[in-house]
Amino acid sequence: MARRLQLSRNTVRTILKQQGEMPTYRRKHKVRIEAELLERLYRDCHGWAQRVHEKLVEEEGIQIPYSTLTRLLREMGLSKQQPSRCDRVPDTPGAEMQHDTSPYWIRLGDTPTKLIASLLYLRYSKRRYLEFFRVFNRFRMKCFLHKALMFWRYAGAVCIIDNTNLARLRGTGRNAVIVPEMEAFAKEHGFRFVCHEKGHANRKAGEERSFWTVETNFLPGRHFSSLEDLNQQ
Repeated sequence: MARRLQLSRNTVRTILKQQGEMPTYRRKHKVRIEAELLERLYRDCHGWAQRVHEKLVEEEGIQIPYSTLTRLLREMGLSKQQPSRCDRVPDTPGAEMQHDTSPYWIRLGDTPTKLIASLLYLRYSKRRYLEFFRVFNRFRMKCFLHKALMFWRYAGAVCIIDNTNLARLRGTGRNAVIVPEMEAFAKEHGFRFVCHEKGHANRKAGEERSFWTVETNFLPGRHFSSLEDLNQQ
């Protein structure tokens, strides 16, 4: 029988033992999470499922697949629709960095505080260096870039920036003229500033995606006692 059916003998024995009935399989170790816990974490993390998943694993000790978590959130009517991805730009390993800033209101202790996030992004390897400031000017921009590059021990040949007045003297995009002070600073550290074309924010898509990660994965569900504590975390 096994030879005619081209099956192993063990398979034939198993089928005969079942006496023509289909076996019933039950899922083992089904993960159960209280709805109140999910609602609380979802609220604390401002609706970002990725951060909810991290807190479940790290703080609650609940091992749950991410796909299972998103399904539960959908069934509870909590999940949000993910935004569409931005355009892609061809990349060369280690050749390009991107820098930008973004304002945030963050609670330090019990006080909501307006801060400026400065982020340097190394394309291809997707390395990020992030620091928050109360005030951000040209001097602090140089301090930040120096610390980031010393931490990485590497600098890409080009640093893409928007048409900010911190590094740009006049003009926009390919016609932009860099402030001599910043041009000398960049040359000393082995790179040069390049402004993207006006209205072409996707030229810094990796940088924009990095801020999205800050908003959806770093800030939700965390508490900061001071600016120093925030930057340390």
